[in-house]
Amino acid sequence: MSTLRFDGAEFTPPPGMKLREAHAHLPALGREMTQLSLHDCISAPECVSRVAALASRMESAREPGWLLASGVRVSGWKDQRWPFLTELDRACPNRPCLLGGFDHHSGVCNSAALAAAGLSASSSSQGDGLVVRTPEGEATGLVLEAAFEAVRRAVPEPTPEQWLRHIKAACDSLASLGFVEVHDLLSPVGLGESLAKLDDSGHLPLRVWLYPALADLGATLTLRGRFERPGAVTVAGAKLFADGTLNSRTAWMLSPYRDPMPGHERGTPLISVKQLAAAIDQTRAAGVGLAVHAIGDGAVRAVLDAAASRPAPRGSPTLRIEHCELIDATDLPRFSQLGVIASIQPCHLLPDIDVLKDQLPHRLDRVLPLRELIDSGCRPGELLWFGSDVPIVRADPSDSVAAAVLRRRPGMTPEQAVAPEQAITESEAWRCFSPTPP
Repeated sequence: MSTLRFDGAEFTPPPGMKLREAHAHLPALGREMTQLSLHDCISAPECVSRVAALASRMESAREPGWLLASGVRVSGWKDQRWPFLTELDRACPNRPCLLGGFDHHSGVCNSAALAAAGLSASSSSQGDGLVVRTPEGEATGLVLEAAFEAVRRAVPEPTPEQWLRHIKAACDSLASLGFVEVHDLLSPVGLGESLAKLDDSGHLPLRVWLYPALADLGATLTLRGRFERPGAVTVAGAKLFADGTLNSRTAWMLSPYRDPMPGHERGTPLISVKQLAAAIDQTRAAGVGLAVHAIGDGAVRAVLDAAASRPAPRGSPTLRIEHCELIDATDLPRFSQLGVIASIQPCHLLPDIDVLKDQLPHRLDRVLPLRELIDSGCRPGELLWFGSDVPIVRADPSDSVAAAVLRRRPGMTPEQAVAPEQAITESEAWRCFSPTPP
């Protein structure tokens, strides 16, 4: 494990401590390890230049398939804009090209990728998503939420052998960071069997909890007898999305963004309280838990409202809210009162500081209220869990510990910290990574 050095401080786990990564995406991590990384890109022109260089190499090698890249975070770029569709058409004219946003809820593509997804330059919407255009009507190539998923689904899937290599590489990478337990949030139906193959051959270095999409829960449970391994692979629950993300301004907020997407002043709710309550009933009847993606304070409140309408019997499966990046003060005590786990990734604060200060300056005091969560009864490692959301951000747990303790990025002054009153101690932060007792 690497040691994060931060303004003279070092963050390393206590000697001998085993760790739980409570929010990861194993297939995506393994696959992104093979793609063009744009995590360190600083501008749209640089991004386009890298794409053009890779497209040229792929043409010279007569390599088939899409050009795929990941890690785009325009809020941290000098020009703070996505590459345009026309720029990508020039940089990559002979094959579909998709550049994924680091949040996995947005991306930009060229015309060939739009066409492969059944979209076009004149498309304006795709279900709960957007194919974004300029005010003048010019196609931008930017796709959000369901439109982004439509393009991503058009990308050919790796072969089963490639998937197995991707998943092994992801598990090995996380084990090298000290993790002994990983929760995969949004598990494909076939992931369990791949993990079982690794375990049977002695190549699974950690235990994995699976959370398939709620729509895939039935198929996953039907197959569980073929892949569940005691102490190694288990179906722990299902996953739903209540909202989008901050960087795409689709996280569901209680108050408007400073510069919202037209028609999405408070983000994009993706589900109703009634539907959330029905999902709790469905998973509870199946004997598994439920994890709900909720970044904005509006989404967090909706999940808590659904939980309050479905009181949990003693010993019932776990309900957990993923991300909880903003929580309204009135909702804080409800986590411990309702027994709902706050599954948080403080490392998100490091890249999100820019968009938070730009779009939600009036709500910065409600960002990751970790101190108040603990003080209201969410004990670290019990009702307060930490993870990373890898590969959206890197998995090194020191990032989350530093963010939870210092509330700012390296190089920032203490005065630039976000809600410093919500800081917790380093000991408390490490305990949030405590693995689940066997």
